[in-house]
Amino acid sequence: MTPQLRSLHEDRPGPRWQAAFRQLWPHYRRWWRSEGEQARPAAQTARAALARAVPEFMPCYERLVELAGGGDEEAAFLSLYRPPRTVVGCTQAAWTRGEPFLVRNYDYAPHLWEGLLLRSAWSGRATLAMTDCLVGALDGLNEAGLCVSLNFGGRRGVGHGFGAPLLLRCLLELCETVAEAAALARRIPTHMAYNVLVLDRHGEFLTVFTAPGGRTRFKRVPVSTNHQGRVYWSGHAAASATVERERHLMQRFADRSQTPARLVAAFLDPPLRTTNYRAGFGTLYTAVYHPGTGQAEYLWPRARLVQSLAAFREGTHAVDLASIDRTEPGSGASIECAPPEGDPSGSASGSAPSPHDRVWRARARERAT
Repeated sequence: MTPQLRSLHEDRPGPRWQAAFRQLWPHYRRWWRSEGEQARPAAQTARAALARAVPEFMPCYERLVELAGGGDEEAAFLSLYRPPRTVVGCTQAAWTRGEPFLVRNYDYAPHLWEGLLLRSAWSGRATLAMTDCLVGALDGLNEAGLCVSLNFGGRRGVGHGFGAPLLLRCLLELCETVAEAAALARRIPTHMAYNVLVLDRHGEFLTVFTAPGGRTRFKRVPVSTNHQGRVYWSGHAAASATVERERHLMQRFADRSQTPARLVAAFLDPPLRTTNYRAGFGTLYTAVYHPGTGQAEYLWPRARLVQSLAAFREGTHAVDLASIDRTEPGSGASIECAPPEGDPSGSASGSAPSPHDRVWRARARERAT
């Protein structure tokens, strides 16, 4: 079980993003249709919804649609408006004693992970983000020092709104502070319940609790797992141990002797780290975002990858989750970075698919079933 993490730098959407879209679109299209074509919005409806919610993002969105071929279904997909239902796990926290940072575990099925770390500047502001659906973000930071991450909010309901990764992408592209992020989050409804953690370089933080129907709440809490104050979905809560993880984190924050290093180390051990990959709640990576320096760390029990906005290194990074599960944490070894092979644009034309391509395709196939 060796998922791949690919690091890619392309400031404005161009041929490299287009190549990735062409590789993935047949599989994403099946996922997009997985609940029936009638369940998805028409392109005109999706475009209008996005324009109402966040008109500032429209030039970027239109450029992506153009690169994707300009089709109606592609346009609807790239809006992430009313997408199919998706449930993940994840734990996240904002540390503000001293130099602030955001730390999070991303818990999901390995073969469904897109595995693309993108350094870009789509709207002119440099960003570093784990992508989702090629347009959205799971977590990341921007050059203004704004850090964001998401996790599932633990409610069954689905409604009219956008996939949360679209919200995170817009926060990174358009905002500099927590106050600006809160104002923008009020305008972008999500189709499911999510918890969005926002931290800026001044140490301000906020957790945004979203739910279908635009019921967005804001609380100045530094941690969240997979519920929103109380448990609404007991089956998911039990499977993901959301209450236990939240309690464990809160105890650590209450400990005045807690240090940044000890807090981050806790994310590499149970109960915050989980290996329940078959159920879709396995920890694929731990991310630490430093708003003051623009640096990002991606951690595993025996590996560490460091990237930054100022010194971003492209390449493919293999993580053997099976061997990690058999080891004790703490070695701090660096992941080797393999340079991109073949066409630097990432196009599959005339070359055999890379392991990363196979992971991407498996992820999209699974989403479509």
